[in-house]
Parts: sequence; structure tokens; C-alpha cells
Amino acid sequence: MNEPTGDADEGQPLTRREAREAVTPDGDAPAQREPAPDPATIMREQLRQARGEFETHVNQAREHLDQANERIKARTGRDLILAILVGLAFGAVLLGSLLFIKELFVPIALAIAVLGIFELTRALRGAGRRIDIVPQVAAGVLLVVAGYFAPAWLSWVTLLFAVAFVIVWRLVAQMAARDGRTYGDVLTDAVVGGFVQIYVPFLTSVALLLLRQEGGQWWVLGFIAVAVASDTGAYAAGLAFGKHPMAPRISPKKTWEGFAGAVVAAIIAGVLLAIFMLEMPWWAGVIFGIAILLSATLGDLGESMIKRDIGIKDMSSWLPGHGGLLDRLDSILPSTIPALSLYFLLSPWATLT
Repeated sequence: MNEPTGDADEGQPLTRREAREAVTPDGDAPAQREPAPDPATIMREQLRQARGEFETHVNQAREHLDQANERIKARTGRDLILAILVGLAFGAVLLGSLLFIKELFVPIALAIAVLGIFELTRALRGAGRRIDIVPQVAAGVLLVVAGYFAPAWLSWVTLLFAVAFVIVWRLVAQMAARDGRTYGDVLTDAVVGGFVQIYVPFLTSVALLLLRQEGGQWWVLGFIAVAVASDTGAYAAGLAFGKHPMAPRISPKKTWEGFAGAVVAAIIAGVLLAIFMLEMPWWAGVIFGIAILLSATLGDLGESMIKRDIGIKDMSSWLPGHGGLLDRLDSILPSTIPALSLYFLLSPWATLT
């Protein structure tokens, strides 16, 4: 009788699976199976990789944007990103006042006029002109307030008073000074002082005269939008295609290609605003767009001429990325005149108040 040996299964063939598990590639004992990875660990690793790729893309985009901004800054002298941010903030304030409570636009316009007077008189005094700030501000405040609260005819009377007031003040101040200044310089100082009143507070008061009309807030918003569209179109087209200077002796960076871009942008903006906001036919929008385009372009060139004459690049550095306040209003302020005129010619709401 045979004794059991403990190898009862000896001689029976192993299955393929048992053979693989019995011997490792090195002939050693069977290797232990690795535990299955934790799903949470896999997810964390995938998130880490995704975050790393996202940060890489963001850094690359930032580098490209910085490089493009430096190229634009080298060509135009402006920090594009900063200029856009400041412009958006400024536009949001104006838009909010006009859309919700139009009376809020009055103190904003008054503040703009006062700052504009300070900025312009400071630049002119730096060029040797004698401009008296206190009477300029006092007359300017009166003129702006009259634009909204006084009858239309009284606004024109206030303009005459304001111009006469600052001129007489300068003449009296010069007689009291007795410092030997020539008659030509004194006359120039007086005329320039009157110009300050016309350029800043009077044109601001025209905007308020338009604002107080029926539906006037939409017209103020409309002409500002067309002027901004014109500036933006000119800037973009000039930057991309500008080769032929428009007025090299006044503003070397303005080109005919930029002006063409301004024409297209202004007409498109005018037509869209006429149809969807001002309740006018499309052809009235074309007229509106062209009129604002011309006044905005002339205003831009006019201020460039003033700055060139007094030897400065910007009126000030109060608005980062833009220069001075008047550097941004040079196309808007002169556009108040055609905007008010077209309101009475084309608007279905027109009634003089």
C-alpha cells in the first residue's frame, strides 16, 4: 500500500494562467500584483496636468499680448491696454448717467469742463501765455450751468458775458501789473482767454442744451458714440494700413487710410443709431455720421495744431494711456454743434426748450 507523499497533484498539467503565475520572467518566485490605482489620485493628477497646461497657455498669451502692446506703444506712443481700461471706465460713467438719470450727466459735464479749463490754461501758461485761472473757472461754471437750466437765448448771452469777463479781467490785471509786456502779447493773452471759454465750457454747455431736449439724452449718447467710433476706426485702420500722411505738418501720425477707416466706422455707427435708437431713417443716419465725422476730424486736427503751436505732445498726463482729458475730448467737444443742429433738423422729437 502506497503512502501519500503530499504531491497528489503531481503529474497533472498546469493551466496557462497557472504557468504564468508560477514563474516570473527571471525565473524567480511569482511577483505580487500591483494594486489598482486610486481614482481620486488619477483625477488629481489629471487636474494638475490640466492646470499646468492652462497656465502655460495663459503665460504664452500674455507674452504675445505684451509684445503686441510694446509694438503699438513704440509706434503710437500709447499703452494700448491701459488706454482701453481707462476708456471703458470713462465710458461706463457716461453711459450710466445718460441711460438711467440724465440729470446725473450735468455734474459730470461740469466737472469735465472745470478740469478741461485747468488743463488748457496750465498748458497755455507753460507756453508763456497769461491766462487767469480763477475768472476762467468762475465764468466757465456759469456758462455750463446756464446750458442746462437757463433758456436757450440766455445761454448765448451768458457766452458773450463769459468771454467779455475774462478778457476785461486780463486787461485790468495787466494794467495793474505794469511789467512792460508788449501790446501784442497782451492782446494775444486776452484773445486766448476768450478762446478757452468758447472751446471748453461753451461747447460743454451745448451738449447740456441738447441733453435737456425731449429725447436729448439719446442724441448726446449718439453723437458721442459716433465720435468714438470715428476715432476707433481711424486708429485701427491707420495702425494696420496707414502709409500716406493726412496732415504731416500738423499731425504726422494721421493718415488717409486712417481717415477712410473713420468714414466707414462713423457711417455704420450713424445708421445703426439712427434706426435703432434715434427713430430716424437710415439716410438720416448717414448724414448724422458724416457730420459728426467731419467735426470730430477737424476737432482732432485743431487740437493737434494747438499742441504743436505751444510745443507739447499731450495736454497733460491725467488719463493714463490717453494723455490729457482734452486729448480724449478733442473730437467730442466740437461735435456738440452739428449734433444740436441736426437734432432740430432731423429728430422727430425736436421742440426748442
